[in-house]
Amino acid sequence: QVQLVESGGGLVQPGGSLRLSCAASGSIFSINTMGWYRQAPGKQRELVASIPVNGRTNYADSVKGRFTVSRDTAKNTVDLQMNSLKPEDTAVYYCYAFLRDRLRPMFNNYWGQGTQVTVSS
Repeated sequence: QVQLVESGGGLVQPGGSLRLSCAASGSIFSINTMGWYRQAPGKQRELVASIPVNGRTNYADSVKGRFTVSRDTAKNTVDLQMNSLKPEDTAVYYCYAFLRDRLRPMFNNYWGQGTQVTVSS
C-alpha cells in the first residue's frame, strides 16, 4: 500500500510565504512524477506544479515566478515553496505521485489527503 502524507499548510497574510512538504511511502517500485494540485471552493482541481524524474519542472501560469517545486528522489519527497502569496491562492493543496507500486505492473496516480492553505489579512 502506498501513502502520501502532506504537511505545511496554514493561514498566511497576502505577500507571505509557506512551504508544503509531501512524503510518499509504502510498497513503491518507481516514481515518475510528483507534484501538487489545488482545489478552491466551487472550482475544479488544477495542476499547480509538477516535477518528473528528469527534473524539468512545470508550473501553472498563475504561480510562475512565485512558487518553486523541488524533489528528493532518494527520499520520495516533494516540496512546494510558495512566495508572494495572494488571496486567490487559497485552496486545498493535494500532493500527487505518478508511480508504480510493487504489486501491479502499471503506473497510477496516488494522492495525499490535502492540506488547507488560506491567504487572508
